Amino acid sequence: MFSDLLRDDVFRLETARLWLRWPRMADAPSLVRYAGEKQVAEMTASVPHPYTQPEAEKFIFACRAGNAAGNQLALALTRKGKPAEAIGIIGIHETRPGHAFIGYWLGLPFHGQGLMSEAVAAMIDLAFRAGDVESVDADALVENAASRRILEKSGFMPAGIGPVNLPVRGGVFQRASYHIERSDWQAKNMALTHTPGEVGTAA
Repeated sequence: MFSDLLRDDVFRLETARLWLRWPRMADAPSLVRYAGEKQVAEMTASVPHPYTQPEAEKFIFACRAGNAAGNQLALALTRKGKPAEAIGIIGIHETRPGHAFIGYWLGLPFHGQGLMSEAVAAMIDLAFRAGDVESVDADALVENAASRRILEKSGFMPAGIGPVNLPVRGGVFQRASYHIERSDWQAKNMALTHTPGEVGTAA
């Protein structure tokens, strides 16, 4: 799904305030600290609570293996001033040829700063620019208003609400599904390259 350039662990993706890089085993304590908080874990589909060091290490190993294979890209979010500290995870994985799914979480101390919006926008741009991707899906629990706002801000369109079984959460929950096509992404980027009042002229 992704090119060889992204399959090397020296790859980094830059946003205004973040470096997104491959997760490392040294990140395990940070992942346990931030993903292990109940308010964070309970909004995810796969992070158990409590979250242990062995589980974090197993997750990191799986991320690195998937990245190297090129069928996913899972990156740790780090602040530019503190690149050694992972404060969240974002990943896109292939669901079938040409189609992908994006998921993410961010440590509670960093909520409300727009950091995940930066990361999602950068990953979607990367998927469509450097990946063999035609569409990306995403889910958020209905009560997770912050995640839903991030997806809508990033150009995702609502695709319905329905039940989902989350064994790690211990039951069935209502999820809101979202979807973005390459054509939607291209239209959004085209609009951003035109100044107000100009039609068909790049700014």
